[in-house]
Amino acid sequence: MTDATDVTGDLAGIRDAVSVRLPAASAYLSVLRTATAGLAARLDFTLDEIEDLRIAVDEACAMLLRQAVPGTDLTAEFELTGQEMSIRVEVSTVGIAEPKRDDFAWMVLTALADDVDAVSDSPDHMAIVLRKRRGAARPA
Repeated sequence: MTDATDVTGDLAGIRDAVSVRLPAASAYLSVLRTATAGLAARLDFTLDEIEDLRIAVDEACAMLLRQAVPGTDLTAEFELTGQEMSIRVEVSTVGIAEPKRDDFAWMVLTALADDVDAVSDSPDHMAIVLRKRRGAARPA
């Protein structure tokens, strides 16, 4: 079951925050990819930028699901501010095993998003945070 738990925004539309909680299983990732595309379109991202974000979110989730405790939830928090989208995907884990920053999956993330970070606020949670700015030039 998908739970859109928080949708807020100010009158000027400058900042929006959306949280999505779904089972930590790959079968539900299509819901998250669709939400990512819809929110990026709200910020007038180009089709290429939207596709980059969809792939990046999918890759980040795949990395996290390998470590997720079975039967728990994956939480995605989207923040839309001006021309930038920030996405934090998080799961409950058994211990911390930060993603290897020299593997192919991490290289894909860094190629598709402007900023990528792995964050662990507690010993039993792991999150990957992606940021993408509309119209940002990719490194050559």
